[in-house]
Amino acid sequence: MNPKIASFLADRIPATPCLVVDVDQVELRYCELEAALPLARIYYAVKANPALPVLQRLVALGSCFDAASWEEVSMCLEAGADSSAISFGNTIKKVSAITSAYAAGVSMFAFDCDEELDKLAIHAPGARVYCRLLVENAGADWPLSRKFGTSVEHARALMLRARDLGLDPFGLSFHVGSQQTDTASYEAAIGRAAMLFTDLAAAGLDIRMINLGGGFPTRYRDDVPEIDQFATAIGRAMTKHFGNALPETIVEPGRFIVGDAGVVSSEVVLVSRRALPGALPDDAQESVRWVYLDIGRFGGLAETEGESIKYQIRTPHDGSALGPVAIAGPTCDGADILYERSNYRLPLDLASGERVELLSTGAYVSTYCSTRFNGFAPLAEHYI
Repeated sequence: MNPKIASFLADRIPATPCLVVDVDQVELRYCELEAALPLARIYYAVKANPALPVLQRLVALGSCFDAASWEEVSMCLEAGADSSAISFGNTIKKVSAITSAYAAGVSMFAFDCDEELDKLAIHAPGARVYCRLLVENAGADWPLSRKFGTSVEHARALMLRARDLGLDPFGLSFHVGSQQTDTASYEAAIGRAAMLFTDLAAAGLDIRMINLGGGFPTRYRDDVPEIDQFATAIGRAMTKHFGNALPETIVEPGRFIVGDAGVVSSEVVLVSRRALPGALPDDAQESVRWVYLDIGRFGGLAETEGESIKYQIRTPHDGSALGPVAIAGPTCDGADILYERSNYRLPLDLASGERVELLSTGAYVSTYCSTRFNGFAPLAEHYI
């Protein structure tokens, strides 16, 4: 919570639930990353928050963009981005999406299998393509390693085939997982990619780019490494494996850029105690205090699945006596539970009707919200 957002909430008292994003904080984070990794080109991961004010600010700062769909490509173009600054980074694309993006001037596409490569060869002839490698996601709170990427051996064959199909085998990419808290994960992945880089160069391919993906974390309840620590690890690994012949380097931050720029303001709908299974109704020692908010997993907090992302919660009673709680959303779905096992403790005085704030919610909250499940309106958004 920064003073600008606090002032907006106090003065405007917007209806809840709502997301408030400080676009100046987005710029600050972008500049911090640019300073930490001056040799890397930043491709903002649009999926984290595609709001027009965010994209327009990043366009003004000279950012490039990682788009996951034709719709995200269109958003970037609407915000003023040049098509040459957009990478279609999703390895799973409809033919219609490839065709539209290519016609709009997008010339860089990701892939990780023969079938996707075939689509690109037909519908984006001559495009620059990069193959996504499968790497370990240990240390990530939100892993991304099962659905995407391929082995080094298969990637080698794919890149050689890309050349034979008339495409430009431009580079290699990987993603160490979202909310990655272990700097060593980048070092290991860079080493893996560098071996293939050398092998492909020896095979006659003009490989010119390495895409380090995203993963840089936002601070939620627990401390995380600073961006300078990640930059040091990345720089050390790049120098070790590439020496002075550094390839073009790309990073795809999303959460790091917008995460701590946003705050969700929410209302407490209900505070009640529920007996544990098998407990007597009047046994206070065998009951749990439940706090129900007017936003839950279906309202934008999807990353609480498995209690993976643990948002910090601010209340009007901070500093008073605390007690353990389970925290849930407002819908009639039994899966709409945010936290039961993560040792959340909230003030004992917290009551229905009071407002609370969930901090560092600028990333993935607005885009994960459902459209009127149980009739609840989509999350309101304010960009200041």
